[in-house]
Amino acid sequence: MTMSEVGDQLQAARKALKLTIQQIADVTKIRTDHLRALEEGHYEVFSAPVYIRGFVRIYAAQLKLNTAQIMSVLDAELKRSEKFKEPPPLMEESNTLLDHVMFWLSKFNWRVGVIGGGALVLLVAVLLAGSAWRHHARSNPLAGMKPAMYQSANAGETLPLTSHR
Repeated sequence: MTMSEVGDQLQAARKALKLTIQQIADVTKIRTDHLRALEEGHYEVFSAPVYIRGFVRIYAAQLKLNTAQIMSVLDAELKRSEKFKEPPPLMEESNTLLDHVMFWLSKFNWRVGVIGGGALVLLVAVLLAGSAWRHHARSNPLAGMKPAMYQSANAGETLPLTSHR
């Protein structure tokens, strides 16, 4: 496939606005080689149709084209291509533990998890501090000492009195 209807429309709209591929790449953050591939209808350089659809949607929106119309023409073109005639399988059978862990981690809401984890750590810290405080308040530091009698080192001596004037 050398030229596509979608590619022709994208290229014609870009040239009508007097924009270069590099200018479009700077604004859309799509690589220049991908933009050229879209304009030339070389969809086989993309690994999956989701990339093609996403890039075409962004490109057409930037050029102020009718995105819905462009996307329907693109779908028809993709169905005619050999590589993207049938949708890829959603997930191959995989039963490894790592696959299951990665699947569940991908579903995890990290914002809620971090906030919940922080609250849990704070709760545990408060409970531990309270327990330590109660233990400290109940303990008597003099409990292990034997009774003793005070004996002065200077037996019989008194402290000198200062005279007041």
